Amino acid sequence: MARLTGEVCVLSALLVLVTSAVNVYAESEDFNDITVEVEEEDQYRSPSIDSKSIYLAEHFDDETAFKKKWVKSEAKKQGVDENIAKYDGKWEIQAPSRKILRDDLGLVLTTEAKHAAISALLDRPFEFKDKPLIVQYEVTMQEGQNCGGAYIKLLSRGANTKADLRKFFDQTPYTIMFGPDKCGNDNKLHFIFRHKNPKNGTIEEKHSKKPTQRLEDIYKDKEPHLYTLVVRPDNTFSVYVDHKEVNAGSLLEDFTPPVNPPQEIDDPNDKKPEDWDEREKIVDPAATKPDDWDESAPAQIPDPAASKPAGWLDDQPDMIPDPDAQKPSDWDEDMDGEWEAPLVDNPLCSVGCGAWKPPMIPNPDYKGIWRAPLIPNPHYKGKWAPRKIPNPDYFHDDTPFRMTPIHAVGFELWSMSPALLFDNLLVADDEAAARDWARQTFDLKRAKLSRDSGSDDLKKTDGVTEDDPHEDAPQPRRKTALDADPDQHQEQEQDQQQEQEQEPEPEEVAETTPLVDTDGAGDHQRKRKPRKE
Repeated sequence: MARLTGEVCVLSALLVLVTSAVNVYAESEDFNDITVEVEEEDQYRSPSIDSKSIYLAEHFDDETAFKKKWVKSEAKKQGVDENIAKYDGKWEIQAPSRKILRDDLGLVLTTEAKHAAISALLDRPFEFKDKPLIVQYEVTMQEGQNCGGAYIKLLSRGANTKADLRKFFDQTPYTIMFGPDKCGNDNKLHFIFRHKNPKNGTIEEKHSKKPTQRLEDIYKDKEPHLYTLVVRPDNTFSVYVDHKEVNAGSLLEDFTPPVNPPQEIDDPNDKKPEDWDEREKIVDPAATKPDDWDESAPAQIPDPAASKPAGWLDDQPDMIPDPDAQKPSDWDEDMDGEWEAPLVDNPLCSVGCGAWKPPMIPNPDYKGIWRAPLIPNPHYKGKWAPRKIPNPDYFHDDTPFRMTPIHAVGFELWSMSPALLFDNLLVADDEAAARDWARQTFDLKRAKLSRDSGSDDLKKTDGVTEDDPHEDAPQPRRKTALDADPDQHQEQEQDQQQEQEQEPEPEEVAETTPLVDTDGAGDHQRKRKPRKE
């Protein structure tokens, strides 16, 4: 019976609480006006895409899958000192140092001043037939970039197995190289393709023209940037940075050296005749110096019409000892020598003093050194040039788009700045698929950065408004329940202070940049020139 009585009491208390809560809501002006603010976090899910047009889609969010697919190079770079030849730069899957989207990871080159190479096979080879090639990836230079590249290589047919990828080094054949590269003031955005000569089979690098826009900020703002290359079957190409076109043109017209060689070349065996005269004009052999030509006459003479001004004092010096100067009391002639008063302008020389000389004027009889005039050369034959002959190596390739098939992608880099982050790599044959991939990844990051930037600006503006002494006097505010009960207000302030004190300190990010030996960092040749094989 006692137990039953206790349960009845508890139920009664609960009923009273519910009734009180309903009364509070009923007294409010409008129940629907009550809102609950929830801090919205930027939701991120690894991107997904239809595989029909995709040859590689890598978001680097799954470290287990990454380790199965990507292969670190075990090769050595040729032509450099042995102590820096090994590809021992370290690659890790990490969250960005500046976290933008929760759970978003990327591939980070954590070391500096080391050669580093890593690659992965495509899901299936890309063959240059009737569909465009789209290569797209993100780079965040988290520490900026002083000297180094962040470009990607699309490896040619022959890199077919993981065993081949373990041998990946700077001489591994590639079809296209694309991406940013910087050293000092030399900023580049590479697009290089290797063209096969259809006549003799040799391969030569073709370098695109420079971008039409300046791109210095991408190397120093430490923000993610999206690089997109589109190469089309009609031999046109476009390069985009953050969805903005910065370069475009034709594979046939906008590369150095050009794809197709000239039809004619200079005859290497043709020599200029010994009697060939290229002088357009010669000295007149019949000309003679006139008898009245005086080469000894000076260019200037004293003005014969000038006269000495009145008041000029020939026997007075321009400067005199200062009559008001006195020898300092601590002057020691044994140590300092004989004291002399400083010189000042002579007050008597208001017109002039000393020996007067007339001013110099141009000599009307001056003619200078005589030289014979030039006349047209009667034997002039023009500028000599060797004769043209048919180019024995000439060919005409109308379809440079049909490049060597691509079997893999890889990063083979040297960087003097650590923490290069790569993300959301895509190789596809559909531009719409690339835009959709960016919408799920890069565009979310840029939107979040824009919102953060706007919030920061708003906070700065609010701070100025609150502290501005020139603002009008504050308006009376509506009284609340806290005004009626100051003790309750004080208790709430104490509770808030305790909650703030209990909040955990932010975790310190461990320093991941290792100490490295930068001796020999100058080994890397930053200027790329066309290379023939």
